[in-house]
Amino acid sequence: MKKIAILASGNGSNFEAIMKKIQSNDLQAEVVIVFSDQSDAYVLERAKQYDIPFASFSPKDFDSKVAYEAELLALLRAYEVEFVVLAGYLRILGPEVIHNFSHCIVNIHPSLLPDYPGLRSIERAYLDGQAVTGVTIHYVDEGLDTGPMIRQASLAIDPDDSLERLEERVHQLEHQLYPEVLQQLLNKELNES
Repeated sequence: MKKIAILASGNGSNFEAIMKKIQSNDLQAEVVIVFSDQSDAYVLERAKQYDIPFASFSPKDFDSKVAYEAELLALLRAYEVEFVVLAGYLRILGPEVIHNFSHCIVNIHPSLLPDYPGLRSIERAYLDGQAVTGVTIHYVDEGLDTGPMIRQASLAIDPDDSLERLEERVHQLEHQLYPEVLQQLLNKELNES
């Protein structure tokens, strides 16, 4: 069973979805550490509820991004992490972390990339009047949501959707798709091109 780390900056609803799938044996993985760059992120409370070790420190605590990333890499090594799952982690990982986990870091993004990379993707698609949005699971590289795509799933935007309802529907799709794809990745069932 692979040892995975969850990196998140906020609420942690994708972490929760992953943990539920692990508990029901629909996802064979062991979350060994939850890390957040925000000390008040609710994901840390969720980690406590699941009795998962957690850590938090901010880039502001370090002289440089390189020093921050070195500390993050040391944390991942200390927990013998084999696979890194970004679940609402709002920072671009640097080359040292990416190099040490080549093709072993994945992210879920709430849009059909390459459309709407970065922040507020659901809101931007909604305000642009798009008919369809969705989610993308991709490998992480040094760019902003530019890594090789693994899987996408689309979702029609209902004309009656409020922004809040659309966000809820996109998150439901994330919670369904992410654990499924993670299981396939951990079992090497997907082509890692």
